Amino acid sequence: MSELEIKYVSPDDLRPYAGNARTHSKKQIRQIADSIQRFGFTNPVIVSVDREVIAGHGRLAAAKLRGLTSVPIVVLADMTEADRRAYVIADNKLAELAGWDRDTLAIELQFLQDVQFDDIEVTGFSLGEIDMILDEASEKRPQESGPDDDVRGRVPQNIVSRTGDLWILGTHRLLCGDARDPSDYQRLLEDQKADVVLTDPPFNVPIDGHVSGPGKGQASGVCDGIGRDVRARVVICSKTG
Repeated sequence: MSELEIKYVSPDDLRPYAGNARTHSKKQIRQIADSIQRFGFTNPVIVSVDREVIAGHGRLAAAKLRGLTSVPIVVLADMTEADRRAYVIADNKLAELAGWDRDTLAIELQFLQDVQFDDIEVTGFSLGEIDMILDEASEKRPQESGPDDDVRGRVPQNIVSRTGDLWILGTHRLLCGDARDPSDYQRLLEDQKADVVLTDPPFNVPIDGHVSGPGKGQASGVCDGIGRDVRARVVICSKTG
């Protein structure tokens, strides 16, 4: 086998293989394009001597979507037609057979969150998927024990939070305010915008493990809780009476 050499050519000079059975959705092409924009074109397109794509159809489509004028390629000149056609299938299927060590994945995703990586979805995981992975890992993590366990297990009797209190909880902010007051949202979100708002209007919230009619009587005196992640991905608010 000859040594591999990377060349740069125009995407228009490359021809997708008509027999490629692997499909790419528009969303996936967009994700690949976002990855190329963030990290660069780090994985060359594999082509035959006549510039027919063997591996990298998704990367080629993403390059065209981004309007790139050149892409890196590697030419496999020593393959027979049968070898090429087999490799097209193998390249996609073998990658598909890989799995995830979800505990290690959770550690890596948690690191990205901790350092406030500005576009975590460029990993290909949605925010919902990331939350599920981290929650799953958290539930599996053994509880730490120590001499203060009896103190940790007790709920303080004098919990006081008044309207206007803004709590900074690591990467989160929690405001005790009125979910109907726009100024409270402005104070909580500052100059950021929320992608999602989850509400429970009005008063119908679980109380003592169940929902009871309008719920106003049992919930009387409980102030609103409005919280958001620092990235302003989610805002949660509910008026409880």
